[in-house]
Amino acid sequence: MNYTSKLDKDRAEVVSKEDLGAQTGADGAFEAHEAQTQGPEKGSSRLIWLGVAGAFVLIVGIWFYLHSGSETGPVEAAQVPVVTVVKPGRSTVVGTITATGSLAARRAMPIGSVGEGGQVRSVLVEPGDWVKAGQVLAVVDSSVQVQQQASQAAQIKAAQADARLAQSNLDRALQLVDRGFISKADVDRLTATRDAALAQVELARASLRQLQAQAARLNIVAPAAGLVLERNVEPGQVVGGGSSVLFRLAKGGEMELLANLSEDDLARVRVGAQAEVTPVGSERAFTGQVWQVSPIIDPTSRQGTARIALAYDRALRPGGFASATLTSGTVVAPMLPESAIQSDAEGSFVYVVGKDNKVARRGVETGLVTADGIVISKGLAGTETVVLRAGGFLNPEDTVEPRMAKTAD
Repeated sequence: MNYTSKLDKDRAEVVSKEDLGAQTGADGAFEAHEAQTQGPEKGSSRLIWLGVAGAFVLIVGIWFYLHSGSETGPVEAAQVPVVTVVKPGRSTVVGTITATGSLAARRAMPIGSVGEGGQVRSVLVEPGDWVKAGQVLAVVDSSVQVQQQASQAAQIKAAQADARLAQSNLDRALQLVDRGFISKADVDRLTATRDAALAQVELARASLRQLQAQAARLNIVAPAAGLVLERNVEPGQVVGGGSSVLFRLAKGGEMELLANLSEDDLARVRVGAQAEVTPVGSERAFTGQVWQVSPIIDPTSRQGTARIALAYDRALRPGGFASATLTSGTVVAPMLPESAIQSDAEGSFVYVVGKDNKVARRGVETGLVTADGIVISKGLAGTETVVLRAGGFLNPEDTVEPRMAKTAD
């Protein structure tokens, strides 16, 4: 009995342990299944929270890094603008004026008929020809004048015959005076007749010379040496004193540019100033000289004319358009680029940087405008430190960090 009871008791304990193991295995399987179903959702949320926390820690670290040390120094340094500055010094500037105008003959000579006229027989020159003073340009029919000269020449011979006869009569009378055959009064009368006959000879000769001069004036001749610009006559045309211009001549071939200038520019131009003239369509520049400045201003255009003399060249055609660059004196003054000069209702000004790096407004007056900059005629000595750019974003008393502009090599 004791042996059997003990065996049953051992079996019961074994069964209890097996049941407990089975139950424990079932619980573990259930927990594993639950972990498999809920694991991905809990893992994603955990990763998101970890990312947010890491970003927050990074931002806080950056903030502490940037704000470590002085609390005001970096802030103020970040607010001070950096500007480019320059010391202009003083430069020697040759003033130039640009103008445009038309080319023309400096002395254009219109030529017409100065005689009693007639029919043109031939024209001897063409535009572009060079002629000498007195050279015949066109021949006018002079057949009538030739006959008049021949008639007058005959009149001279008749007057000479009368003068010889009067002289012979006077000579015979003088031989008879001593014999008493001729009175003193007769001698005086014969002397007067001889003098009148000689006067008739001179009168006939003068008339002949007049006819010859009139015949010579029939032909159209050049009054001076120069270049023929226009020809407005053809053979067969009838010309006279009332005819229009037959030829136009450029005396000596000299040309000029009639440069149109504003009142301000005209006041700066002086007689004798050099100029470079470039005709339209040509790359050549011709050197000329201002020989006359207009004494009046056109009230409509408010412009005047500077006349620039030019030597003859085939590229200089009267009536053509050309541009000119004139010199207007030399000045020694500071010069700044346009970016450094500001303007408002009070006028032009620049910003000057002081020793404490604060900018101050300085009023200036501008002068010549060149390709290298604008001349400051008043307001700067040239030793100041001037803001080169960004002046439009500054105000007086602003603190800046100046940096000297680099000069071009």
